[in-house]
Amino acid sequence: MNKLTIDDLLKAVDYQSYSLVEGLGQEIESVEFDSRKIIAKSLFVPLVGGSRDGHEYVQMAIENGANVCFWSNSEETAPKGRIHVIYVKDTLKAMQELASYYRQLVDPIVIAITGSNGKTTSKDMTAMSLTSKYQVYRTQGNYNNEIGMPYTILQMPSSTQVLVLEMGMNHFGEIHRLSCIAQIDVAIITLIGESHIEYLGSRQGIAQAKMEILDGLKEGGIFLYPQNEPLIANLLEKQTRKLKSYTFGMDSQADFYAFDIEEDYDRTYFKTNIDGNVLCTIPVMGSYNVTNALIALAVSKLLDVPTEQAIFQLSQFKLTANRLQWLKGKTGAKILNDAYNASPTSMRAVLASLSNINREESGRKIVVLGDILELGDKSRDYHRQLATGLDPESIDKVYLFGHEMAALYEVLTSKFDEENIYYEANSHQKLITALEQEVRPNDIVLLKSSFSVDLLQVVTALTGIETH
Repeated sequence: MNKLTIDDLLKAVDYQSYSLVEGLGQEIESVEFDSRKIIAKSLFVPLVGGSRDGHEYVQMAIENGANVCFWSNSEETAPKGRIHVIYVKDTLKAMQELASYYRQLVDPIVIAITGSNGKTTSKDMTAMSLTSKYQVYRTQGNYNNEIGMPYTILQMPSSTQVLVLEMGMNHFGEIHRLSCIAQIDVAIITLIGESHIEYLGSRQGIAQAKMEILDGLKEGGIFLYPQNEPLIANLLEKQTRKLKSYTFGMDSQADFYAFDIEEDYDRTYFKTNIDGNVLCTIPVMGSYNVTNALIALAVSKLLDVPTEQAIFQLSQFKLTANRLQWLKGKTGAKILNDAYNASPTSMRAVLASLSNINREESGRKIVVLGDILELGDKSRDYHRQLATGLDPESIDKVYLFGHEMAALYEVLTSKFDEENIYYEANSHQKLITALEQEVRPNDIVLLKSSFSVDLLQVVTALTGIETH
C-alpha cells in the first residue's frame, strides 16, 4: 500500500479522540487486523466478533511492530504511551472508512463483481485479461465480505490502475455497504441463482440484494449483466441514476455473446462476437466458464484493451485453488475438485460439462455430491431436481453425502442400478473407504458440495494432496 500518516487516518475516520506518542506525520506502511501479520509501521485494527476480541492481541501487535491502532474499548484499557491510539466507536467501520479514503487517494478504475455463482472466476479472468494494458490488483482468494473487501482495498499498491473487487453477501444491505465503500466504475452481476435463498426468500429477493451493487456505481458508470435474466432487467427499469448498461450471454441479442462452444475435459473453445467472431480458448472445463471469460472480454473491450491481447491472457488462465481443479488420484484417476462451494445452478452446470466429456477420452465417470446448504425450506426440492442432470447413460456411478442429499438419493434409486449409487449421511471415512475400493486408473471423479460439508478431506484422501 501507499504510505499513510496519522494525519491521513484522522482525516479518513470518524474518531472520538486520540492519543499520540509522536506527531501527526508519523507514517504507517500496512494495515492488519491479524496481530500475527503485523510488521513495522503497521496500523492494527482490533476487530470484535463472535467469541474473539481483537483488543486482547494489541500487545502482540506492538511487539511485532505496530505503531498505531484503532480502539473501541474503554480508554482505561488502551495501551497509551506505547503506541498511537485512535479511539473510535466501531473498529470495523473505521477500517471501512479508511479503505474508502485510500481508494480515493490511489484513484484506480474500480470493477466490482457480484452474483450467485462465478464471482471469483470472473474476477480472476477479468483481472488477467486487463494486465496487458493496466497495472491490476484484485481481491485475493475470496476476501469478499465486509472485512475482506476493505482489507483488499488497503493492500492495493499505490501504482494500481485497475482494482477488481469481488463482493459477496447473504443478507440485504451487505452489497450496498460494500459498493458505497468501493465507489465503483464498472459493476457486474454474473448470475442470479439460488445461493442464500434461505435468508433472501426468493430469486426475486436475491436479485434485489445483488442490484444493491448499483448503489455505489458512479454517475455514468458501466453496468454489465446477463441478457437472459428478466429479474435484473425489470429492476433496472426502475433505476434513476445515469449509467451505461450492457448485456452478455449465449444469445445473439446480447451485446456481448459467445457461440460455437466446444468442451474438453481440461479446456473449452468458443467464439465471440467481440471484434468479429474471434476464437477464444480457455484452459478450464465447462461451458459456464465461457460466461466468466465473456465477462472478462467484455470488460476488456469497454476499457480499450485490444481483444487479441485479452484472449491471449485468458489462454494462460489458472483457476483459484479448489475451484474446478484437476488433480491426479493415487490410483491414476483424474480427480475434479470443485468442493469449495455449491448451488443448484453451479452443480447442474458442472454435471452437464462432465456428461459432455467424450467417453473415448476417459474411463468411467463418477460423481461425488455433498449437501448444498443455505437453501432453507426449498432445500429438499432443489436437491431432488438435481436428478435431471444425472443420466446413467453418461454418468457411471453416483456417491451422495450428507443429510440433504437423502432427497436426491430417493429419486436416483429409480434411475440407477443399486450397485451404481451410494449414500452416506454422516461419515467422511465411510465415504472415503467406499471410494478407495471403487476408483480405478483413468476414471474421472467429480467432487462438489458446499464448503462446510468438507468434501475437501475426501479429495485429500483420494489424491494425497492437502487441499484445505
